[in-house]
Amino acid sequence: MTRHADVVVVGGGQAGLAAGYHLRRLGLDFVILDAQAEAGGAWRHTWESLHLFSPAAYSSLPGWPMPPQAGEAYPDARHVVGYLTEYERRYGLAVHRPVRVLGVHRDGARLRVETDSGTWRARAVVSATGTWWRPFLPAVPGRSAFRGRQLHTVGYRSPRDFAGLGVPPAGGWGSVFVVGGGNSGAQIAADLAHDTELTWVTQRPPRFLADDIDGRALFDAATARRRALFDAATARRRALDEGRTDTGGVASLGDIVAVPPVREARDAGLLTASPMFVRLDRDGVVRADGTRAPADAVIWCTGFRPALSHLAPLGLRGRRGHIPTTGTRAVDEPRLHLLGYGDWTGPASATLIGVGRPARDAARDIAVLLEDGG
Repeated sequence: MTRHADVVVVGGGQAGLAAGYHLRRLGLDFVILDAQAEAGGAWRHTWESLHLFSPAAYSSLPGWPMPPQAGEAYPDARHVVGYLTEYERRYGLAVHRPVRVLGVHRDGARLRVETDSGTWRARAVVSATGTWWRPFLPAVPGRSAFRGRQLHTVGYRSPRDFAGLGVPPAGGWGSVFVVGGGNSGAQIAADLAHDTELTWVTQRPPRFLADDIDGRALFDAATARRRALFDAATARRRALDEGRTDTGGVASLGDIVAVPPVREARDAGLLTASPMFVRLDRDGVVRADGTRAPADAVIWCTGFRPALSHLAPLGLRGRRGHIPTTGTRAVDEPRLHLLGYGDWTGPASATLIGVGRPARDAARDIAVLLEDGG
């Protein structure tokens, strides 16, 4: 069966809901297709102790401020799931789930969206699948030879999962290496610091924001740099196409927000970072000086890549899989917008509060396209 909509939004997490809010305000005909069985996007799949690094008021989607969470200055993931669930209901957003999009194809004057439950034909598509579903693992020598447990951020839930690893050290459960110097690495290391023999390793010494500063500073910095980001867009896209790291926007600040659990572990001397090891062997890690350290588990808090496999039939990717964009619009397919993948689709667009503006811009651009007969 083939169904029709002016706009199909792929993904029902925070970016997809922000797009739906603005499309609805403009009176456009749209549907949101979400592969998840329930509302909440990737927030349903995070570790138990995860907290936002901004207060609720600074973690809101357009239209409705996130209510504060009782007893928490920084809302946890469960609170975010509840907020997104209510946001969807509050604005009557047309989310179809679970629907997995298999591919987006050109089909004359329309884009054909093939799913596991039928076909949609649309005049425009917003891709808002995010990055959580495509974790990045670095090519560290010896990773395949390591006999211990390995997992990425997406697979971590709580310290309980590491009970009984190896020979428990005094007062702990096992030797765990957490790799990564961003907020995820710091939060997971802090979560494990009290119950495991933890080693936190980073490429460079971690930089903590001052304790009285939170994620609002990151968003404000990204917003202030909006014009600079626009001026530097060509150079940054070239860097992405060549596989180099995108060092602009929020990522360039490189700071860790000292949310209470991170601050407590740091101040107790439990969160001291060590230099990154150079390789793994069967039983542990090998440092740059040749010394070895045993490890029962390695947790890779090493980031993500955009989940864009559904767009492969359009043939838009350059080298290393990057799709060139102007704002949120794909350069070589003006009927396609990409939303929420990072600074290259709008400053801070991968955050709750940051996705609102590029979602608004994408909806307005689509409205013009449809009005002009696109």
